[in-house]
Amino acid sequence: MAPILSPATSGAALSGLAADHPAHHPMMTLSLVLQHCDNCVSAILAEATSLHMQLVIHKTMVIHVLSGERKIIRLEARHEDERAACHKNSCRIFMKTTNNYSEVRGSPAELLPGFVKRLNDSIPDKTENVVFSEMPNAGGEFRSIRSIWETSSLSAGEFADQVAEYYGYTRITLPELMAAPALVERFSRRFLRETMMFPFDCGGGRFGLAVADPTDIAAQRGAQIVLRGPIMIAVASFEEIAEVLSARLGREEEGSGAASAGPASGAAEESVDRLRDLASGAPVVRAVNDLLEKAIDLRASDIHIEPMRNALNVRMRVDGLLRTVPAPADALPQALISRIKILAGLNIAERRLPQDGAARLEVASQDVDIRVATMPTQHGESAVIRLLPRDRGLLDLPKLGLGTDDERKIRRLLDLPHGMIVITGPTGSGKTTTLATMLSVLNTPFRKILTIEDPVEYEIAGVNQSQVKPAIGLTFAAALRAFVRQDPDVIMVGEIRDAETANIAIHAALTGHLVLTTLHTETAVAAVPRLLDLGVEGFLLRSTLRGVIGQRLARALCDRCKTQKRLTEADILADPRHETYGLSIGESVWEPRGCERCGGVGYRGRVGVFEALEVGGEVRNLVGSGVDANALDEAGRRAGLTTMMDDAIAKCRRGVTSVAEVLRVTTAR
Repeated sequence: MAPILSPATSGAALSGLAADHPAHHPMMTLSLVLQHCDNCVSAILAEATSLHMQLVIHKTMVIHVLSGERKIIRLEARHEDERAACHKNSCRIFMKTTNNYSEVRGSPAELLPGFVKRLNDSIPDKTENVVFSEMPNAGGEFRSIRSIWETSSLSAGEFADQVAEYYGYTRITLPELMAAPALVERFSRRFLRETMMFPFDCGGGRFGLAVADPTDIAAQRGAQIVLRGPIMIAVASFEEIAEVLSARLGREEEGSGAASAGPASGAAEESVDRLRDLASGAPVVRAVNDLLEKAIDLRASDIHIEPMRNALNVRMRVDGLLRTVPAPADALPQALISRIKILAGLNIAERRLPQDGAARLEVASQDVDIRVATMPTQHGESAVIRLLPRDRGLLDLPKLGLGTDDERKIRRLLDLPHGMIVITGPTGSGKTTTLATMLSVLNTPFRKILTIEDPVEYEIAGVNQSQVKPAIGLTFAAALRAFVRQDPDVIMVGEIRDAETANIAIHAALTGHLVLTTLHTETAVAAVPRLLDLGVEGFLLRSTLRGVIGQRLARALCDRCKTQKRLTEADILADPRHETYGLSIGESVWEPRGCERCGGVGYRGRVGVFEALEVGGEVRNLVGSGVDANALDEAGRRAGLTTMMDDAIAKCRRGVTSVAEVLRVTTAR
C-alpha cells in the first residue's frame, strides 16, 4: 500500500505513474480506495485530461483509465465513509500498483479477442481445444465471456481463473460464496440468473459482487444502484454462481410458498431452461462421459450419484461392493443429474417424484444399455445408473461356479417337459445371469421360448423377449396370459411379485409348459412357504414345482496375489462363526493381498454360491399348507441338498474365495 495522498497530490501520482509506465509497458492495475467526493473525481479527471488520457467513470465506482495506445489502467474506488464531510485536501487516496503482463486493449467488451488470444498462447497443451474454429456470431467475433467458455474445452474453474487473471479481478471460489452473507433478497431472481451475479455483504458497509462475466458493465451498474454503496468485483465461474444462486434462491422459494400461480410458473420454466442449458454444456457432458468410462474400466455394475449438504458423493458398485470415486469437480450436482435424465429420456422438470428410464449408449467403444432410477432426497435428486454391456457373452453352466452335483441336478431339471423351476436370492445375487444361462441351454430350434423381463438384460438370439411396461398395462401377469396363447414350450418370467402372477405361472406349468422364474427369498426351501403365502394352493404347488435353486455372489480372490494362511486360535476366537462353518485351527485357507491387477483390493470378479433343491419324494410330500420350513430343509439335506454354506466353504478351501466373503454372503443354518 502506497502512502496516503490528498486530492491535490493524487494527480501528481497519476502523472508519475504514466511517466514510469509508457504505452509499451505491460498493463498496470491501480487499486484505489478513496473517501469519495466530487472534488476528488474532478482532480483526477483534470490530471488525466492534461496527460491526454481518457478517464471513464462508471456508477459502480470502477474507474478505467485508457491511454492513447489503448493500454488500460484500472482503478477501483469505493467509499470509506459516506457520512464524512469532505474538506479541502481531506480525501484520502490509497494507491497500490500491480503488474499484469497481459496485452489488454480497449474497453472490457473490446478485450474479448485479446482474451481468446491469451488462452491460446498461455495454454499450449490445450491449444487444439481452445482455438475456436467457429465464431458464435456472423461477424466472426465473440459476443460475451459465456460464448468463449461454451466454445472452449476448459473446465468452468479453469476458465474463471483465466478471466480473473486477465481482467485483474480477485478470484472467489464456491466455498467462499457459500459462506458469504447473501444479499439476493434485494434483487429480482430473474435478474441474478440472467446476469450470473451473486451479491454479498463484505461488512463495514461494503458490498461484494461475484460475476462470471466482468465485461457486463451494465449489470454491474444496476447492482451498484440497487445496493446504494461501493462494490468490490470478484470473478467466479458460471457453474459456481449458478450453484450458489440455486442454493440461496431455492431456499427462499421453499419458504415463501406459492404467492401466485403466474410468477411460480415463470420461475419453474426459467429453472428448467437453466438446467437444460447447464446439462448441455461441454463440462457437464464430459463429466458424465468420464463417469461412464470409469465405470466400464472398473467393471462396475452400478453408479450411485448422491447429493449431500456440501458435497456430491459418487460411488460405483464393483464386484458387489460400493467403492467411492472422486466426484466431477467441474459439474454442478443438479446439472449432472439433469444430463443423466436427458440421456434416459426423463422429465428434468419433475424433481419431486421418482422416475425410471433407459438408454443405449456407446461408452469406451462399447455398446452399453443403461437403466436410470432417480429419487428425490433432502439435498436434491439422487440417481442410480445400472450398466448392462451388450457384448456380455452368455455363460456355460460350468462357468457359473456350480458344483458337480448341483450342475447334474440342474441339467435333469432342464430336461423336464413341463413344470416350474424357481431361482431365489436377494437383489444383485445373479439370478438373471443364471436364468439367461439356463435359457441358452434350452434354446434349440425345436423349442419356442417366450420371456417377460424387467429389464431385458441379456439379448438371446432365437428367444422372443419382452419388456414389461406397467404404464400401458403390460405387466408380468398380463404378458403371461398372452403367452399361453402363443404356443410356447418354455416361458420365463423375470420375477413373481404378486399373487396374480404366481397363480398364472402355476397354471401355465400345469398346462404343459416349462416355466422358469425368480423369487426373493433367503434360501431355496423358503420358496415353498413364500409361494403359499402368495395364495398358491398347496396341491397345485405340489404338482408343478420341480426344483428350486438358491444362490449368492461372492467376490473371487485375485489369482495373482492371493495368499495362503493357516487358521490360528486367535482367528477362531475373533469370530466364533468359524467353528459353526466347520473351520478349525490349523486348516489352510486363502486370503486377499492386493496387486496392480485387482486395484489393490485382492478380489477380481465374482463367483456363484449355490444350493439346488429337487422337489421329489419326501420333499414333495411335505409341500402343502402349514409346511414347516425346518422340516423341509432337513428332508432336502437327506435327499442330497448341498447348502450355500457348504458350497461356499468348499470354494474357500479351494482358494476360489476367502473366509471373509463366506461369512459375508451366507448364513449358518
